[in-house]
Amino acid sequence: MSEPELKHLNPKQTWELLQQEPRAILVDIRSTMEYLFVGHPKGSIHIPWMDEPDWTVNPNFVRRVRELMLGGAICDGESGCAPIILICRSGKRSLEAGRKLLEAGFGEVYNVLEGFEGELDDDHHRSTLGGWRFAGLPWEQC
Repeated sequence: MSEPELKHLNPKQTWELLQQEPRAILVDIRSTMEYLFVGHPKGSIHIPWMDEPDWTVNPNFVRRVRELMLGGAICDGESGCAPIILICRSGKRSLEAGRKLLEAGFGEVYNVLEGFEGELDDDHHRSTLGGWRFAGLPWEQC
C-alpha cells in the first residue's frame, strides 16, 4: 500500500470540496495576527503553524489537529477519514504543515494553492493575482 500524498486544490476547488463534504475541515495555519487582522475564510479553524513572537514551529500543531479530528474518530472504513484542508498566506507554509500531518499518520490532507492572499504582484501587493480573497470566496476579519 502506498503512502498518502499531500493533495492540492485551488481556492475555488477548496470551496467546492467544503460544500460537498460536510466532514471536511479548513484549518488556517497562519499567525494569529494574520488570521485576525488580514482576515480568514469563513468557517475556518485557526491553528497556527508558526506564531509570534518567536516564529518557531508550533510544537502542538499535530496534537491540536488530532484533537480537532477527534483523535481519528471521524474516520470510518466505508468513507475514509474527513479531509483536512490547510490554508496559509500563499500556499507555502501549508506545504510544510501538510507533510508533517502526513508523517503523523493523517491520510486525507490538502494544501490550498495560492493560499488566502496569493503571491505578491509587481507593486508588492497581495490579493491581486490569486488566493481565497481574489477568488471572491467568503471571508471575514476582526
